[in-house]
Amino acid sequence: MTCAASFDQDLERALRKKQLIINRLKNFYFRLVTVFLLGVITVSGFAPFYWFPVPLVTLTLLFLFWRTSAKTSQTVWLGFSFGMGLFCAGVTWLYVSLHDFGAMPPALAIFALLILCAYLSLFPAICGWLAARMRLASPYVWALAVAAAWMLTEWLRGTLFTGFPWLALGYSQVPASPLAGFAPVVGVYGISLIVVLSAALLSCWFEKGMVAWRLGAFLALIWVGGFGLQFINWTQPSGEPVTVSLLQGNIEQDLKWREDHVGNTMSIYADLILESKSRLIVTPEISIPLFNDAVPPAYLAYLAEHARNNNGDVLIGLAEHAQNGDDTYYNSMFSFGTSPEQVYRKHHLVPFGEFIPFKPLFGWIINVLQIPLSDFSRGSLDQQPMQLAGQRVAINICYEDVFGEEIINQLPQATVLVNVSNDAWFGRSIGPHQHLQISQMRALETGRYMLRATNTGLTAIINERGNVLEQIEIFTTAGLHGEAQGFNGATPYVRTGNYLILMLAGAFLGTGLIASYRVSRNT
Repeated sequence: MTCAASFDQDLERALRKKQLIINRLKNFYFRLVTVFLLGVITVSGFAPFYWFPVPLVTLTLLFLFWRTSAKTSQTVWLGFSFGMGLFCAGVTWLYVSLHDFGAMPPALAIFALLILCAYLSLFPAICGWLAARMRLASPYVWALAVAAAWMLTEWLRGTLFTGFPWLALGYSQVPASPLAGFAPVVGVYGISLIVVLSAALLSCWFEKGMVAWRLGAFLALIWVGGFGLQFINWTQPSGEPVTVSLLQGNIEQDLKWREDHVGNTMSIYADLILESKSRLIVTPEISIPLFNDAVPPAYLAYLAEHARNNNGDVLIGLAEHAQNGDDTYYNSMFSFGTSPEQVYRKHHLVPFGEFIPFKPLFGWIINVLQIPLSDFSRGSLDQQPMQLAGQRVAINICYEDVFGEEIINQLPQATVLVNVSNDAWFGRSIGPHQHLQISQMRALETGRYMLRATNTGLTAIINERGNVLEQIEIFTTAGLHGEAQGFNGATPYVRTGNYLILMLAGAFLGTGLIASYRVSRNT
């Protein structure tokens, strides 16, 4: 063979090898784009769309890509890409908060949003890494372990750095999915585990051809079981229903803190309160944009007298100056009326909105964001329900209702849950609808009515089954007048919180890692 012929063959082999690599890269990039789009589509499983089967389908495809990926690095990047699609599409309302109302320049707001989404996407990326590490386990063990890994990384996302549990997969199943029946038992993270387990099993079936009837029987047992759990009454009605009025002042965010608009805001809420004949009247978060010691006493006395005439109480949101002579202040709800005056102070504050974490590093953000009162202090975690209008009312303010494990600190003592919020920060986005769905989950987990009074919407009465009974159209000024039934008793979730499902998930994940390690040693 001549040198020229040998050179041609070597060149041909090199070109073939290069083309093979290019084809593989193209295929992997195609997968990255595909799973990004799958993440975007997954958002339609949440409010306001409520297409609860969608996450099951998109996750099945993601896991199929995981199981057919050649390298661990590929599963990591696929998980990250899925997360970027999910969060970039699902929390777009943060741009509205940062730019439209926080006055952050557009480029900086987009950059901040992308950084946050990239951080949130690290958690499905970690799950992808674990999925690859456990690939040698049997399909059933792999599916259990991956479901556990996804749930644990979701819980971790909702815990680290004060937590951001928004778009946990379990929320997508409320209220219409059969899996909603598991909410009073294992909470939102438990439902996430079940959704992911179902998708992981389906992906194994597509890839491995598992015995169809066994798989079908197992999935049917889970989903039919959830449907059956919906007929169990975990809590019991307590006394007669109480009349309630939930007020929506519809104060535009860019006007809320203007001094020349405070009088108009006070007038709007005074009119809404005086129109109500209900025993329990609730205004939104900081409905009167003043410190409690700056509100004219005659104004509060007038509203308190009206509440007493209704044989009830009114809850008014105010910023509270601490009575210790310093600049400490709280995001608080005050009660006035028949019952002794009481106060609830918000405990779980919003990072970069109500306080700046790691001030030496991020203190400069205060100068960029034009957010008033961005240095609140925390109220105590062990605050007890208020005694109001014959009910024991557990209050949570805005972002606090995202943390179910904290809501149950006031249970089973509380008979009714109340969430007050100012979702005007979300603008005309999907944010207020997602927040309403989160409140629906809290009602299901606790077996209690959830009463939501918001500035611009969505103000609603949610029953103990997580169903919205009545609500006010978003961006309207009105009072929602209805009834709320108090409930006693404790759901399994109220008794155990997240501890039970965390222990189960830890056991499932450990089993998958051990099983995969044993197989690798024997091969």
